[in-house]
Amino acid sequence: MEVQETRVQTDRVLTIPNILSMARLVGVPVFLWLILRPEFGGPESDGWALLVLMLSGISDYLDGKLARRWNQISSLGRLLDPAADRLYILSTLVGLTWREILPLWLTAVLLARELVLLVMVGILRRHGYPPPQVNFLGKAATFNLMYAFPLLLLSDGSGWLPSLAAIFGWAFAGWGTTLYWWAGVLYVVQVRRLVRADAMAD
Repeated sequence: MEVQETRVQTDRVLTIPNILSMARLVGVPVFLWLILRPEFGGPESDGWALLVLMLSGISDYLDGKLARRWNQISSLGRLLDPAADRLYILSTLVGLTWREILPLWLTAVLLARELVLLVMVGILRRHGYPPPQVNFLGKAATFNLMYAFPLLLLSDGSGWLPSLAAIFGWAFAGWGTTLYWWAGVLYVVQVRRLVRADAMAD
């Protein structure tokens, strides 16, 4: 959601952008269930899983646009959007790693970045600061990963289409992982500056 970097304009909860974000959150367990069904003896549901993932990406784009256009940027929306992003990334990592589509090392690299950010949030709270807002690099990384994951899921097969999906999927995964960590480093730098400023003020 692009509105993370703009000011809050409403305290309303039931706005269209917030409802879209809530729907994305509801879709997380649905997506995970669909992608793991074959692993537990159920029918393959990759097509439905891809549809849920694509709808999530569309709603992620729309909630920011609509919030800005309709002056419905809210504090709740600023929390829901990154929460939905991270849960989709986490659920996709679990599903694709379980099915051995993603290598374990890549999952570990992405989860390590989340752990670093979690530590930074804890440090900020200890100093009385809110969690860092989503920056452009972080959002670009998320978009790359959200393109990569459905393509990698589509690559789980044989033929020219899965082969083509694998090429583009791994390209997006590479860029997404690099940007994901770059954004994480910027968060660490931001937190370090705030903590240092607090220490100097004391």
